[in-house]
Amino acid sequence: MVPARRQRIKPANGMLVRCCAYYTARVNPPVDKTRGAVSRPAGRFAQTTREALDDGWPQDDDAPAPLATQLFVDHARSIISSNTSPDVPFSRSINPIQGCEHGCVYCYARPDHAYRDLSPGLDFETQLFHKPEAAALLRAAFDKPGYQPQTIVVGGSTDAYQPVERQLGLTRQLLQVFLDYRHPVGLITKGGGVLRDLDLLTQLAQLDLVKVMVSVTTLDNSLKRRMEPRTASPGMRLRMIRELSAAGVPTGVLMAPIIPFINDAEIEAVVAAVADAGASEVGYVMLRLPYELHPMFEDWLATHYPARHERVMNRIRDMRGGKAYDSDFAQRMSGRGPYAELIRQRFDLARRRAGLSARQNAARRTDLFRVPGRPHQQGFDF
Repeated sequence: MVPARRQRIKPANGMLVRCCAYYTARVNPPVDKTRGAVSRPAGRFAQTTREALDDGWPQDDDAPAPLATQLFVDHARSIISSNTSPDVPFSRSINPIQGCEHGCVYCYARPDHAYRDLSPGLDFETQLFHKPEAAALLRAAFDKPGYQPQTIVVGGSTDAYQPVERQLGLTRQLLQVFLDYRHPVGLITKGGGVLRDLDLLTQLAQLDLVKVMVSVTTLDNSLKRRMEPRTASPGMRLRMIRELSAAGVPTGVLMAPIIPFINDAEIEAVVAAVADAGASEVGYVMLRLPYELHPMFEDWLATHYPARHERVMNRIRDMRGGKAYDSDFAQRMSGRGPYAELIRQRFDLARRRAGLSARQNAARRTDLFRVPGRPHQQGFDF
């Protein structure tokens, strides 16, 4: 049994109330090396927050047992999400799973778990909500009279090839629907499972209906394990690029995010490596820390890089007008100021030297769209 510790409860009104009751579960357990987050902070809509208090009792510092992944069914009524963000190169997306087992500590989707009254920290990585009817919902959307095709990105928020996809198969089902309807699709992933679906991706590519963007943030596997613990290794991601490109699937790369003094030194090496692997385009995104992501990222920094903690956060604030985050569309993906400009120049120079294009719009062909069994809208019967 874990030694008893006091907790304090902080209501939403900001007043602090001490609770003298003891408990036997840790608020912030020791680091689970199989997960990315090092804490389980409350979501921003929670009525109370809990903080650990050191009351002098001895602590058991043994590493905890790995946290198990829990799957829950999300009975969604629709499957296509829309956005109007001017800095996002697509306006429609599908996320067949909410929450992500990959555990990337910097993931901007983490704060979405607060809408389920769950923590954007460890809950985001361990309590996943999947949509088993995703393919049927997509077919129903395409079947609607007057539907206008437009590229849909799968995995724009949470990765469509996270580990549980091996047992769920939701992304493969969706790709089959896109192929049946000749509908354009994009993929963003750092999961090696994308190679499982190379047969479908090749058929889509032959019709110019697909593009895959592979996320490559580092070539250092030890950093990868701390920052993105359950993702494919850097070597596997380069293999993904090689095999997708060799099969004729348009493949680009995102170095997202670039984190000051953590992976920024690798810009030139990453761009050169992905170009050698066969990527056709490359882009980057600066680290952004909306909502609960800011304190959670600081917890991670203090745990893994305590000597760099203040240096990293000071540079982030320099790029965000003195704040940890600025949601202004004009600069939220790139930052501003001298450091942000230096990164832009370094990245552009590395890209040009490698002979790669800048990141392109996600749009693919829409004129081939058909509803199986129904005459084509353009007058052609496939």
